Amino acid sequence: MRHIVPVISGKGGVGKSTVAVNLALSLAKTGAKVALIDADFYGPSIPTLLGPGAVQPDHEGRLIPPERHGLKFISLGFFLSNPDDAVIWRGPMFNKALTQLFQDVSWGEVDYCIIDMPPGTGDAQISLCQMVQLAGAVVVTTPQEVALADVRKAVSMLQKMNVDVLGFVENMSGFQGPDGVLHEIFGSGGGDALSQKYGKPLLAQIPLDPAIRLGGDSATPISLDSRSLGAKIFQDLALSLIEILDSKQASQSAPSIVN
Repeated sequence: MRHIVPVISGKGGVGKSTVAVNLALSLAKTGAKVALIDADFYGPSIPTLLGPGAVQPDHEGRLIPPERHGLKFISLGFFLSNPDDAVIWRGPMFNKALTQLFQDVSWGEVDYCIIDMPPGTGDAQISLCQMVQLAGAVVVTTPQEVALADVRKAVSMLQKMNVDVLGFVENMSGFQGPDGVLHEIFGSGGGDALSQKYGKPLLAQIPLDPAIRLGGDSATPISLDSRSLGAKIFQDLALSLIEILDSKQASQSAPSIVN
């Protein structure tokens, strides 16, 4: 896997999974080989957002991930006999399951691996940072202070684990009514404030759009509708991420000049 990028949030309910799925699909639309791992074991959303997937073993016993719209993906939700059952695991169980999603799945060649992480700053995040080499993280927030406060904690955790913040995504950034007026229901300026505080780009501002919700509920994410504003926003997000990762890789591989 060339680039492993977790999508994280400081708190739940900010649309992290929606961002992860649409970002992964938009990356796949560029022709890249993309994998999506649903590591939000306590609240797996990928089966809802992309539809159910049948997972079969290959001749070596490794799992063949479902593939849809050019995207390979896996979720613990595919293995639950009852999707309404709670997953009650301590840290070691989570670590083992996360390891298996990397090692026991036949991913093949992957350019970008997007990981939908559980919210917060607990065992899951620490385990992932220690388990694989991350290219950096995309951090999702909403504009209001209650979300921003938790994002600052998440960024602090990433800094302590030496994981680069690639940029921020502000979700639910406003709703444009029939009158054309933008209603900032959850406030404004939160994503910009984070960008300025940490010196990292605000990669996207995603409006409150009923089409995004409808697409997620029907397993047809908005990024599949190329005519929609949502698809354009996520495509721009994907292209920005590619540019950042390519630039970062180029700077790391450039020879140093010794005077």
